[in-house]
Amino acid sequence: MSRRLLFTAALAFATTAIACAAEAAAVKNIVIVHGALADGSGWRKTTEILEKRGFNVTIVQQPITSLDDDVAATKRVLDLQQGPSLLVGHSYGGMVITEAGNDPNVAGLVYVAAFQPDKGESLLGLASSKPAGSMDIKETKDGKYLYLDPGAFAADFAADLPKAEAAFMARSQVFASKQAFSAKITQPAWRTKKSWSIVATEDRSINPELERDMAKRAGSDVTEIKASHAVFASQAEKVANVIEKAAKQAGE
Repeated sequence: MSRRLLFTAALAFATTAIACAAEAAAVKNIVIVHGALADGSGWRKTTEILEKRGFNVTIVQQPITSLDDDVAATKRVLDLQQGPSLLVGHSYGGMVITEAGNDPNVAGLVYVAAFQPDKGESLLGLASSKPAGSMDIKETKDGKYLYLDPGAFAADFAADLPKAEAAFMARSQVFASKQAFSAKITQPAWRTKKSWSIVATEDRSINPELERDMAKRAGSDVTEIKASHAVFASQAEKVANVIEKAAKQAGE
């Protein structure tokens, strides 16, 4: 082989290697979808950790009026991102990212103590298949929305958070429509996208065994963290570590 051909081959190899490296590091947008009976403010610690590591983090404040409304709210945020995004969902947020994750700019999905449904499944159906405990869920007077009794919030949702922080989360929770909890998934994105799952081993809102089963079914990369359902707040650094790993691997 002539020197010119050797140089051309070496240049092509180097260009390919640089392109692959750039692609592997391409996912810098993290879009977080919070769960029901909470809002996005609980993700502040995780967000600040990820931002210090160079990520662009946006939190969707979806209305939880219906699954369709929440998917639409998530897509509006995805449309604002420059380049591919990693979608992160907590609890009910897992239902949302399972549908919204079909957006072509979504590079991967991270389920954080979340529902990870298949086609035709709803949150209510999954939750009843392996009950987690006796969550004190109440209805609003009009019978259309659900909320967690503030007096039971700490024990049921955030047992490993400081009392004041759990109390604030209880007061700032977003009520969830029954329609959102009964809606069924039509096209689960984890069937075509890479996925990661965090199992909160002390979860009293979603049965940890259900979290394990859903992750196994989806072929997700699983990390177990000893924490309550509010793992994103009580173990922010560990959750950020999983998200960072997923963002790197999603670009490979």
